[in-house]
Amino acid sequence: MMEDTRISKCLIKDFEERPSVTHLLEHPFIKQVHGKDMALQKQLAELIREQQQLGSIAKTRHERIHTRRPYHVDAADKYSLDDDLVNLEVLDEDTIIHQLQKRYADLQIYTYVGDILIALNPFQNLSIYSPQFSKLYHGVKRSSNPPHIFASADAAYQSMVTFSKDQCIVISGESGAGKTESAHLIVQHLTFLGKANNRALREKILQVNPLVEAFGNACTAINDNSSRFGKYLEMMFTPTGAVMGAKISEYLLEKSRVIKQAVGEKNFHIFYYIYAGLYHQKKLSEYRLPDKKPPRYIDNETGRVMHDIVTKDSYGRQFEAIQHCFRIIGFTDEEVYSVYRILTGILNTGNIEFAAISSQHQTDKSEIPNPEALDNAAALLSIGSEELQEALTSHCVVTRGETIIRTNTVDKAADVRDAMSKALYGRLFSWIVNRINTLLQPDKNICNAENGMNVGILDIFGFENFARNSFEQLCINIANEQIQFYFSQHIFALEQMEYQSEGIDAITVEYEDNRPLLDMFLQKPMGLLSLLDEESRFPQATSLTLVDKFEDNLRCKYFWRPKGVELSFGIQHYAGKVLYDACAFLEKNRDTLPADIVVVLRTSENKLLQQLFSSPLTKTGNLAQARTRVTAASRSLPPQLSAGRIKVDTMEVMRHPEETTNMKRQTMASYFRYSLMDLLSKMVVGQPHFIRCIKPNDDREALMFSHERVLLQLRYTGILETVKIRQKGYSHRILFEEFVKRYYYLAFKAHEAPLGSRENCLAILERSKLDNWILGKTKVFLKYYHIEQLNLFLREVIGRVVVMQAYIKGWLGARRYKKVREKRENSAVTIQSAWRGYEARRKYKEIKNRRTDAAIHIQAAFRGYIVRKNYTRLKSSTGCVADPQLTSSCSTSDFGCEEHWQQTSSQHSPVVPEFLDKQTKKKDLDEISASPFILKHSFEVNDSPSISQSQSVADHQLSSPSRSHEKGGSENCLEQKLRTPRRRCQQPKMLNSPEDNMYYNQLNGTLEYQGSKRKPRKLGQIKVLDGEDEYYQSLSVAESIPEDDSFLSSPSPPSSRAKQDSQSDKSSPGCCEYQRPGSSSGPELKVTELREGLHVSCVLALELLREKADKSF
Repeated sequence: MMEDTRISKCLIKDFEERPSVTHLLEHPFIKQVHGKDMALQKQLAELIREQQQLGSIAKTRHERIHTRRPYHVDAADKYSLDDDLVNLEVLDEDTIIHQLQKRYADLQIYTYVGDILIALNPFQNLSIYSPQFSKLYHGVKRSSNPPHIFASADAAYQSMVTFSKDQCIVISGESGAGKTESAHLIVQHLTFLGKANNRALREKILQVNPLVEAFGNACTAINDNSSRFGKYLEMMFTPTGAVMGAKISEYLLEKSRVIKQAVGEKNFHIFYYIYAGLYHQKKLSEYRLPDKKPPRYIDNETGRVMHDIVTKDSYGRQFEAIQHCFRIIGFTDEEVYSVYRILTGILNTGNIEFAAISSQHQTDKSEIPNPEALDNAAALLSIGSEELQEALTSHCVVTRGETIIRTNTVDKAADVRDAMSKALYGRLFSWIVNRINTLLQPDKNICNAENGMNVGILDIFGFENFARNSFEQLCINIANEQIQFYFSQHIFALEQMEYQSEGIDAITVEYEDNRPLLDMFLQKPMGLLSLLDEESRFPQATSLTLVDKFEDNLRCKYFWRPKGVELSFGIQHYAGKVLYDACAFLEKNRDTLPADIVVVLRTSENKLLQQLFSSPLTKTGNLAQARTRVTAASRSLPPQLSAGRIKVDTMEVMRHPEETTNMKRQTMASYFRYSLMDLLSKMVVGQPHFIRCIKPNDDREALMFSHERVLLQLRYTGILETVKIRQKGYSHRILFEEFVKRYYYLAFKAHEAPLGSRENCLAILERSKLDNWILGKTKVFLKYYHIEQLNLFLREVIGRVVVMQAYIKGWLGARRYKKVREKRENSAVTIQSAWRGYEARRKYKEIKNRRTDAAIHIQAAFRGYIVRKNYTRLKSSTGCVADPQLTSSCSTSDFGCEEHWQQTSSQHSPVVPEFLDKQTKKKDLDEISASPFILKHSFEVNDSPSISQSQSVADHQLSSPSRSHEKGGSENCLEQKLRTPRRRCQQPKMLNSPEDNMYYNQLNGTLEYQGSKRKPRKLGQIKVLDGEDEYYQSLSVAESIPEDDSFLSSPSPPSSRAKQDSQSDKSSPGCCEYQRPGSSSGPELKVTELREGLHVSCVLALELLREKADKSF
């Protein structure tokens, strides 16, 4: 019943309620299983087989559990004890071989040895590398899923992110074991894990391996896609784990494959790809390639090369894939075109043949009988054919300041041709790698490269043992010896050394140490490579003298010389005995490129080719990054080779070939030595993760497991010893300080800073409830699975902290949002209040101005009414008392004026008097001011005839008032004089000049001049014309009459003038308003209105004089 309760708790979905694995392991039911592992495994296996035979029962729709994970691992594929060889109770070779064979038959090609992955090549495509599997192996416990290469990549990635330390994944194994494909899969999964916002960068990184392998891989006798160079790919990540760039380091390209291949092997893939692509594009003639017979460099003994190029679709597809890679990574069309021309130029260079010619003085001279291949190569390389021929068939020797030209023999010329082809291809490959690194370098705006972290992936050529092994196989096997030594040191030697130094009583595991063999190869001055360099410096040295020197100096158990074979020697490698053929060892090690070839190639018009031979080589033999642009001087020829070309100073050219060629006697052995040093310096920086690739058979057949072949590989790779040391040893040794710094969250509070002491480490381990750990003097010794458990516990704790932080941050964010929202609302209220206040003040000002204007109008109307009323009363009650002369002149003028007014008024409508009377009662009338100021101003005009005339008229009116009463209609005539005809609803006269404003201000007691701010004239206010007023002077009848009015240009009879007045009055209802000439409305002041205004002014002035005279009497 207790067990059922515990199991039921385990099935609870809520992870907070169900017990953890550590609590389950403490249960008595689980503890009693100890010692019965094998029996229980058999029972479980039988139960699984029975369930498989019965078949899976289909669930109904409601019984299915839908999860977000798109891929579901079946129960049979779940992690079992067989997934890790460390769990085996019996550790021997037969048990391990049986376990691997059983898993391989079930297509379970991956198996763990602790934290090391064993990968068997299936020789077929498996559907276990899709994006669904990438999601399945993302940040989960390793035992949650079957062994997979994605799990190893995820472990490296998680360690990099968790510990902020560089990682290194070392892939080793024989040629054909699947190292290159494993490297592809690791890059694929790391790209998935380090998802960045830049999708183009991820695409570029994924296209790097196919492009580099097309130029660096070839078909060999045991592998159709064998890496002929060493590649170390560094993927760069930000501190948060996002991929930000990549960098490739290439080592020891097998350049000799360009000019010659062994039987059953082929040249580099790119030559076949480009030939097939140009053939299908019908561009062979453009690149000077034949369509019947293949070039010598790619031809073989079968004679089926052209047939395969034409018929195989794979070559054409690969060419399109290479073009796609170039385009995605970022190569320009001009660069790709230059690469194609150099590649086809190499193929045409191989077709150049030499023939010996004899003369009277020389018998070792060579020539080129068929210049077609020479012309084709020179045209594709954009150099002169004559210069190229001269450089191939002769060479310059400088002796005591003199330049001597010596001819080359046929063999020497062929060697120069082949050396030129190898140099072209090797430097082109280095340039492509450097260009990829430039295009994939991290963006400084995203993250600085120094702040990022790297995951290095080593994919190097595997151990090789052919029927005939040459200098290339020797270098490859020495590199594999170095990788095996690195593995042994990290797994066995360093671990056991720390056991002794820390006082740990642990089992000692015997292993094969290959350090003496490496010393035999690499030590100075008596190592094999040092002896090879020494012998290469002697011009008369031969392959036989080289083997003799090896035999005399390499006296150890790892070297032997077979009997009966003079030019061979044998080496006992860690993977077995290998017999090497010493022929051409010296020539390949020298790798001499004449300076004449370098100088000729610098004259090329191809910018890429100029760059290839203008940049120096590094210590590893690779092309250095271009530092300066190639100038005209650096492309010029020396005098002896500049026939038909412009001669330029060539001091730099003569110096630079010394730097960029082997004139300093840099050999392939020295390049190889520096390459190994550089590679190891990069590997030791990061924490290593090992993947051991196993080749199940030599026939490359699927599901074929060769017991002997696999056993041999397990022996020399030390898998059995690795299983033992992982089972009994402690793979992780961490200092106390670092251990506490990593995992103090598990036993201490977050704000605490515990010391890196033994007691604190013990507290963390006890709190984590781990077992089988040991504390040394300064380090914590853990099993390989302890780190994973601790990381999971730490992730769980940090996950809870993250949840709490998320809630706190959410609460703080909500509070900040409320504050911001309230602030915004208050701001909106403030803005609205300010706007409403502004609007209210603006409306108030409008209302106030309107009321003021209304009051002014009312006051003006009332004052006008009072003035007219007083004037009427004054006119009716008083008589005219004046001087007789003044009376007579006044009466005469008055009579003429009245006569004229009668004529003018007769032209108007008979309803005008009644209309004016209504206007007087209802509308605003002009205000007549009786101020002495008007009188003063009215008499200041001395030269105005109109004023004199008006004065005489006024005197006449005052002297004979009885005449005006006796005349019929004289009273109506006087009212007409005082009134200006105006229609109903017509606005009063407005002030339209600065003088009007000044006058208005003077009337109101203010002398402040207000400029152009014109205010309307108050009703009843009349402006007396000033002699200095140009505007009103221009309106005078006597002096200034507008030229555009025809009726004012010449005097006309009163009748016609009145008729014109009536017509203009009808056409312009606002003609009674004062307006400036040239205004938008443009009506002119009528003569009648002007005379009426002048007459009224004079009359008022005379009345004021009369009142003054009466007061004086």
